[in-house]
Amino acid sequence: MRTLRLVTSLAVAGLLAGAVATIATPASAATAAFSVTNSWGSGYQGQVTVTNDTSAPISGWRVEFDLPAGSRISQSWNAQQTTSGSHYTFSNVSWNGALGAGASTSFGFLVEGSGTPVNCTVNGNSVSCSGGTPPTTPPSTTPPPTTPPPTTPPPTTPPPTTPPPTTGTPVERYGQLRVCGTTMCDRSGARVQLRGVSSMWLNWETAPYAENLSALRWMRDNWNLQVIRAAMGVEPAGAYLSDPGRARAQVETIINNAVSAGVYVIVDWHAHEAQNNQSQAVAFFGDLARRYGHLPNVIWETWNEPLQFSWTGVIKPYHQAVVSAIRAADPDNIVVLGTPTWSQDVDVAAASPLSGANLMYTLHFYSCTHGASLRAKGDAAIRAGLALFVTEWGASNADGGLDGRACLPEAQSWIDWMRANGISWTAWKLDVGTDTTNLLSPGAPVTGGWNNYLHGHAPFVVANMR
Repeated sequence: MRTLRLVTSLAVAGLLAGAVATIATPASAATAAFSVTNSWGSGYQGQVTVTNDTSAPISGWRVEFDLPAGSRISQSWNAQQTTSGSHYTFSNVSWNGALGAGASTSFGFLVEGSGTPVNCTVNGNSVSCSGGTPPTTPPSTTPPPTTPPPTTPPPTTPPPTTPPPTTGTPVERYGQLRVCGTTMCDRSGARVQLRGVSSMWLNWETAPYAENLSALRWMRDNWNLQVIRAAMGVEPAGAYLSDPGRARAQVETIINNAVSAGVYVIVDWHAHEAQNNQSQAVAFFGDLARRYGHLPNVIWETWNEPLQFSWTGVIKPYHQAVVSAIRAADPDNIVVLGTPTWSQDVDVAAASPLSGANLMYTLHFYSCTHGASLRAKGDAAIRAGLALFVTEWGASNADGGLDGRACLPEAQSWIDWMRANGISWTAWKLDVGTDTTNLLSPGAPVTGGWNNYLHGHAPFVVANMR
C-alpha cells in the first residue's frame, strides 16, 4: 500500500471552532491534521479525508484508532466500519478505494461522548492523533466563527457528513432510501439505520395490532419506531395462498397506515418454500409495485426464510424473477432478498449476488441460538460488498422463545454489531403470547399505550429503538 495522508476533522470538546493542528512527519509517513467540524454538547461529528500523496494510483486504504472509555461511534458512512471494543477500523467501500495521485476521499462518523481518537494509524503506519507543529502556511486573518460552520454537502457522492435532521416523521427526515456501498442511505446520501418491529404472521396474529394506525403512531412517538414489517404468511392454512383477498387487505392496510404515519414498511412474502409459488409471488409483487412503488415508504422483502436450498440453483433464480417484476414498475425502492438456511448463509449469497441497484440481503438471528459464528458470516458478506438488513431477530432461541428464556448479553453483542455496521433491523414480533419474542402481554389494547404491557424481550427491543 502506498503512502497516504490522513486529514481528520473532529468536533471535540476543548478544541476551538476552526482550530487546526498538523503533525510534522517524514515525507514517507502519513500526516494528520485535526479541526472542528460540528458538536452538540453530548457528542460530535468527525470527518476523515484520505489523500493519496504519491505519484501513482492506489487501490485501497484503512484507518484505525481507539476511543477512550465513555465515548463510542454511533454512526458512520462512506467506509466499512468494524469495531472491537474501543478499537475502530475503517476501510474503503467499493466506490472510494481507488485513488489517483493526489486524489482524496472522505468518510464521516458521529461520536457519543467527548473522547478524542488515540493510537491512530493509516494503512498500519502510526500517526499522532493530537497536537504537533503549527501549520507552516500563514494563518488566516479572518477570526474564527463563534460556532462551528455547517458542513456543506457535496453535489454528488460520496454522501454528505451533515447529521440527519431530528424532527419530522422518519420519512420526512430521510425520504427515498437507497443502498450505498454496504449500507443504507437517505435522500441526501447520509447513512441510515432503521429500527422497528415485525408483525406476527398476519394469518396467525391474536389481534390486528400491526394493522392499527393509532398503534403505529404510538410506536413511532413512544418507541422511536421507524419501520414496520408486514409478515404476510403465504403457505399455511388461512394465509395468502388459501385466502389471498384477506392477506392482501391486511398488507395494504399496513402500507397505507405507514404512509399516514410517515414510517417505512417492509412488505414480506413470509414463506419458507417460495420456489413452489413463484408465479404467485411475481403477480403479487408486480401488482403492488405498480400501485405503491412510487412511494418512498415501501421496502420489498421477496422471500422471508428459504430453507436449505441451493442459492444459485433455486433461491437466486426465484429472486431474479420477482425482482424483475418489481423493477418493471418500481425502479428504485429497496428490495431485500432472503438467503439460504433460514436467512443465515449471507456469505453464500455474497459469492454470487444478484445484479442490480438497491438490493439488500437478509440475515436473521436469535441470540440464544446464534452468536459470533453467524456474525462472522455477516462480516464475510459485508467484506464481499453485500448490504445486509436484519428483518427478523429475537433475544431467544430460534423457535421464538417457547421456553420464555432471553439471552440479553448475546443480543447486545448483536445490537452493537448491527450499529457498528449500519445494519437496519426489525424485531420479532408484535403480538400477545408466552413466547419470549411476543412483545405484548395479555390485555394490551390494539390501539397502543403499551408502557405497562411489555413482555419478554420487549423492554430490550424498545430500549434499543430509542
